[in-house]
Order: sequence, then C-alpha cells, then structure tokens
Amino acid sequence: MKYEPILSQAIRVDLESGFPEAIDRLAEQVGREQAFLRAAWYRAGADNDGKTLIARRRDGAVVAAIPHTRIGPQVVGAKGVPGSYWPFRAPLIGDGVTSEDLVALLADPVATDALAPMWRIGPIPTDHPSTRVLREAAAQAGWTVLERDLGTTWRFDLAAAARDNGGSWPRKSSRKRLNGYLRRLADTGTVHWRAVSGADWTPEVLDQLGRVEADSWVGRKTDGSGAKFLDPHQRARWQAVLADPVLAEALSATLLLHADRPVAFSFDLRAGTTQFAIAGSYAEDMAEYRVGKIVTYRQLEGALAAGVELVDLGSGDSGYKREMGAGPGPALIDLLIVRQREAALVLKQKWGQEPPELRRLTLASPYRSDLPLPSLRHLAAAAAMAGTAVAITE
Repeated sequence: MKYEPILSQAIRVDLESGFPEAIDRLAEQVGREQAFLRAAWYRAGADNDGKTLIARRRDGAVVAAIPHTRIGPQVVGAKGVPGSYWPFRAPLIGDGVTSEDLVALLADPVATDALAPMWRIGPIPTDHPSTRVLREAAAQAGWTVLERDLGTTWRFDLAAAARDNGGSWPRKSSRKRLNGYLRRLADTGTVHWRAVSGADWTPEVLDQLGRVEADSWVGRKTDGSGAKFLDPHQRARWQAVLADPVLAEALSATLLLHADRPVAFSFDLRAGTTQFAIAGSYAEDMAEYRVGKIVTYRQLEGALAAGVELVDLGSGDSGYKREMGAGPGPALIDLLIVRQREAALVLKQKWGQEPPELRRLTLASPYRSDLPLPSLRHLAAAAAMAGTAVAITE
C-alpha cells in the first residue's frame, strides 16, 4: 500500500557531511547532563566518514541532530550513532522538542534516505532524556524498532552517602584502611598524585594511562579490546576528543604514581552534578596494595568536593560497586531501527524483540514503508551483522 502523508512544515531536515558546528550550538542549549554530546564526541567515535541529519525550525534554530556513520558489512548499508563512550551513543535532542517534531524528522524523506535500511542507537540507558521519545517517534514515523537488553547500570548516590556520614565521605573506618594501604605503598617507594583536566591534558598523560593498562590484567591476559588507552589508535581517539576545550574540561584523570611509575588511574566524565566512570585500571603486580581502590576513593572524594552528587558506574563487575554503596540503576538497551518491516522480522531473531507498544505504533503509522522484500544476500548479511554484534557492556 502506498501512503501519502502530510509532514509537518515546522521542521526542515538537512543532511550535512561530517559532524558540523551546529551540533556544538545545540549541545550548549540542552541541559548540562547532555552538554558533552558535541561534534568531537561523535567524530572520535566514527571510524570512517560520518554524516549528520540536522533538524531546524523555520527561524533556522537547530532542534535535533542525528550524527551517524556506517557500521557492519558494507553490503547491508547499516548506520549507527557514534560516540566516544556509552554515555551516550544517541542523537542530540534539544529542549522543548515535541514528539510531533521528532516524527516529522524521522519520517522526512531526507532522513529515511539517509538512515535506511537500518540504524542503531546504543548502548543507551532507559532513563536518558531522549530514549522513550525517540523509540516512540521512530515507530510513529513507520520504522520498526527492535530492542535488546544489555544489562543494568550501577549508580552511587554520593551526595546521600555523604549526608549519612555527617557531610563527608568515605567513612572513617574506610579512610583508615585506605591510609594504611597508602602507607604500606609509600614504604616501598615515593608516592604522588596527578590530577588532570582542562588545559592539563597532554599526550604524555594519555601515554601514562596506557602504561597502566599495559600492566593491568586487561593488557596482560586479554586481547586489549576492552582497554581505552592501550594502543596508539585508542589514545589518538581520546586526543581528538580532548581537542575540544569543553570536553577537555569535562573529562578528568586521577593518577597514582609509585616511584615515578603510573600504577593506577580513574578516568571520568562530569556532566552537571552527575559523573560517569568511564575507565579505571591498575598494575596487576601492585594489587596487594589495593591501588585501584585507593585511586577510586580519592577521585570520588574530590568529585564530592566539586559538587558531584550521582556517580554512574556503568554495568558489570558489581562486587566493588556494591561495596562502596552503589545500587542497580536503569537498564542499558541497544536499538536497531529498521525501515523495511519484513527485514526487521528476520533481524529480530538475532537482535531482539519489538516491544508490543511500539509494534502497535508502527503498524498504525501512515508513514510505514511497504517496500519489496530485500534480496536474500542483503538479508543474510544483515542477519550476520545482528548475530555477531557483541552486547556492549560499557
């Protein structure tokens, strides 16, 4: 069946090469929790040339941006929203944007041509400001939305922990144990700290982070794919992010050095009163001194003094997170948004199911595209991409 819907005239959609400055202008207008979603954040996460869909109102004001890049086998033609780390691989949606605006964006021929046959958003937490409205708008615009669960994030209410402890953190007993570990470490060599943010970032700092990872279990006992700074390519990506002064200020590293050797670090992102723990590592041969725990608690103590109230620790490895007082947070989900419904029915066997409430919206959409069934070659490649995609737990 062919539909001829009337799209809203309030939104104009343009497809621009790369990751334009318009992304930064929009990031400066949204809440502080999303202000790090800047052009450099997306650009560094794209391994090839990217493009960005920009939605503007009649007065030229940018209200939404969907940066995207090619992912998976080239024959599939799939796109994905890039990002330097999981918070967040998602589009940037301006404050005050309505569901109708997003439906108009995602149903616009410029957008459907750019994002078809399928595009990926994620990992993204379910409580991200745009998660629910994006899912629903995509379905209302005629896309089939497939969803898979990647686990649960862990969050630590640092402000509440401090209130429960008379305004400070950690507890005296924890501080006493940490000081004991630090004294034992100092008995074997000079200990000093390095706190890095803003203009203090240098290639040397990234090299030091990479050295810690090389000496960690990730560097010694895995293929290194879970590291952030281990090889030059990984460090170059973060160097590109840090070239943006706003992101350089939002990102910080806390380094512990022993006899001038970096032995542990914490790498974090601050967004308003929320902090995201991006990475932490320690030298495996220094484990008996609990250097990883020393750095984590030192960083959190400084974050509390700087006004951080909530710490998002990501998913996985819940033991040490429970120990410090963290609890389960929102789920992390991965979305595959497919233009051709028959293809989506094949892909869902490998990727994830279509939520019933979104299925109803898609089937009722006047923008639904009833295209011919893709070739078996395309479907096989798409299924292979979905089947081999690793569930990202960052």
